[in-house]
Amino acid sequence: MAILFKTAIGENAAFAMIENALSGGGDYDGYLNMVADEGERTLTWAPGMHAEQFQAEITEILRTTWDIARFWVIYERRDDRQDAEANDIRNGAFKLTRGYAGVIVVTLSLLHKHDHAGDIELIFVCFQQDFHRRNFKVRYEGKFISDQTR
Repeated sequence: MAILFKTAIGENAAFAMIENALSGGGDYDGYLNMVADEGERTLTWAPGMHAEQFQAEITEILRTTWDIARFWVIYERRDDRQDAEANDIRNGAFKLTRGYAGVIVVTLSLLHKHDHAGDIELIFVCFQQDFHRRNFKVRYEGKFISDQTR
């Protein structure tokens, strides 16, 4: 069993991490995945795409998400803490939130091409209602989540 939801960070910290990675001239690759009841959408950083273009597309998707579900919990995933894989966290969040209306789970991975210590992996769990966000945090944050629960 893994603790999937243990490293919540604030929105400002998350956006600063994204901004620093994409504007700092770092050599990154990445993708953004959004999953909701309506379906799934994936944006990949295509070869030859400039960081500014990828950042603009990420920003637009996150703005659209904010318009639909503005109560967020953001988790940072890192290898050095031996966190669960980002897809496991995403899938766990999506499955655990099935009882809440209108949840969107967004995974953003910015992977440094030369140094995995510079990788940024964020999982946004976005709720339409604040009480759903609070309930999710109370029920799952910092607690062991069994495979049967997920």
